[in-house]
Amino acid sequence: MNKVIIILFLSLFSFTIYAQKSAENKLGTWYMYNGSHKVSEKFALKTMAHFRYFEAASEFQQEIYRLGVNYSFNPKTNVTVGVSYATADIAYDTPSNNLYEYRFYEDLNLKSKWGKFNAGHRIRLEHRFIHKNITEETTQSWIRYNLNIGYPLSKNWSAYVFNELFLNLDRGKRFAQNWTGGGFIHKLNNSIKFKMGYFQIKSPNNVLKRLQLGVILNTNLTKK
Repeated sequence: MNKVIIILFLSLFSFTIYAQKSAENKLGTWYMYNGSHKVSEKFALKTMAHFRYFEAASEFQQEIYRLGVNYSFNPKTNVTVGVSYATADIAYDTPSNNLYEYRFYEDLNLKSKWGKFNAGHRIRLEHRFIHKNITEETTQSWIRYNLNIGYPLSKNWSAYVFNELFLNLDRGKRFAQNWTGGGFIHKLNNSIKFKMGYFQIKSPNNVLKRLQLGVILNTNLTKK
């Protein structure tokens, strides 16, 4: 019996060590800033900065910055054209290629009401220029569809769920990722909101679990 207990203990210990080294068994965290700054009746600047980790605040995974120009046709339909820069460590807890990329993107955003629910649809076309270890360069085209549904809980609180599908148009197997999650948004005032959520990133090879902690800043530069 003692030998069985020792074997089980060693097996559990070995599994724990393995789990600690596996990105799939870690709860990573994204620290996020998203901003929208109205500069005229129809135009706004979209800004974003994300810092993403395999763990709570260690094992860097990616940082990404985005700047776009948004044009509103009406309250329900708008488009954004912009550029983003990202750098990433593509492996967890081991040395990996030095990867960075530039992206040009175009968004079509549609809003609708489903009773008390607020639905947002975003279709994004991305053109990615990817550099690995300076010597390797590739160009990829991606298309993404995001569905975000919000529900007001009170004057200052709301809940949301979302799903986003990623397709790589330059691969034989188009499916690249699927993000599914939800959380809560707290409205501090007319300009600042805080976002707290959880989601999973599903890819052909693994499933990653992530917390979202963010601030949303909306300003109107046309007002004096």
